[in-house]
Amino acid sequence: MKFASVILATFAGVACAFAPSTPAFSRSSALYSAVEDEVTTGPVAAGSIDRSLSGTDSSLSYDAFDPTSGDSPALKRNNADEVWVSQRARPRRNRKSAAVRGMVRENIVTPANFIYPLFIHEEDFNTEIPSMPGCERHSLPNMLKEVGEAYDLGVKTFVLFPKVPDELKTNLGVEAYNPDGIVHRAIRMIKEAYPDSVVCTDVALDPYSDQGHDGVVEDGKILNDVTINQLCKQAVSQARAGADVVAPSDMMDGRVGAIRDALDAEGFTDVSILAYTAKYASAYYGPFRDALDSHPGFGDKKTYQQDPANGREALIEAALDAAEGADMLMVKPGMPYLDIIRRLKDATPLPVAAYHVSGEYAMIKAACEKGWLEEKDVVLETLTCFKRAGADIILTYYAKQAAQWIKDDGLY
Repeated sequence: MKFASVILATFAGVACAFAPSTPAFSRSSALYSAVEDEVTTGPVAAGSIDRSLSGTDSSLSYDAFDPTSGDSPALKRNNADEVWVSQRARPRRNRKSAAVRGMVRENIVTPANFIYPLFIHEEDFNTEIPSMPGCERHSLPNMLKEVGEAYDLGVKTFVLFPKVPDELKTNLGVEAYNPDGIVHRAIRMIKEAYPDSVVCTDVALDPYSDQGHDGVVEDGKILNDVTINQLCKQAVSQARAGADVVAPSDMMDGRVGAIRDALDAEGFTDVSILAYTAKYASAYYGPFRDALDSHPGFGDKKTYQQDPANGREALIEAALDAAEGADMLMVKPGMPYLDIIRRLKDATPLPVAAYHVSGEYAMIKAACEKGWLEEKDVVLETLTCFKRAGADIILTYYAKQAAQWIKDDGLY
């Protein structure tokens, strides 16, 4: 009741300021009595506050109103004669300086959280990707240089995506498990130069498919079980080349368990599986497909990737992937699916990864090029939001740049 009385008193005081013809706030009014009764119970004696409740001039206009004058019944004065609102809890105390904010910060992004996606191709030069400003298709020597620069900034984990020449693409995607293919050579180069790095590989057929789909196609349909056979060959061949983590992104049913069994049977029990658990049939993938020249040759991917309208379905996929032996679970895309990241984090003890995908990257780049956003601030905020939502791991094309910003700001 006392709280309600103070609120009523506040509105009464404001009403006086806006309506000059209204009588001044009177000491004889019921509202004044309620406020006076409230302040006498506070830590400051009623006598020291009495003068700030003396009522307002009936001629007071809006322009003349001074909220620090002490004439407002909502305000009091403390023993230092400062304007004071009686409240013990003040959350701003934990925001008063950079040091205090750092001390109580709940989520901190570090370069160790990042996986840096790298596009590679067979050329001996780098090629810009127009829809992803700042990203390039790397030659293998330049890829190694990029890895070294990121590694020195604390980014230790990388995932490789190849642009495969059209003449090597087939429906069965056999180039995916060529031991001398571009991905396999890239793995060996990175592990030789940086043995403590973590190399992840994409397990899917779309870069190698002449159909542009993640699986083997027959009569316009994606064959689930036949595709899994090819994915197992691909994953094992990548492990033989030195991959630390294989990441099936294909969304075929049962592929995680089959890949786990295939790896174990070949002695690769230490190779981890980062499952693309909740990979949605999203409109945010366009620039990535530009980078790999892997747009679907027909139709779309809605028969195997998840419906963006569904959330509970992600929990089904998470339960299946965990039971089949996944070591980490991924949500893709990231920014529009923070709720899914949180659901997976709450549903499983496994580490959760968020993929800050190409469309999200391109949107930020475009807005920053227009001068509408400050790139550094919006990127670091976005990455922090992934952590706050529950992501332990963040795949981002900003990995190297963000690591540099974090270092420059002394945040890590």
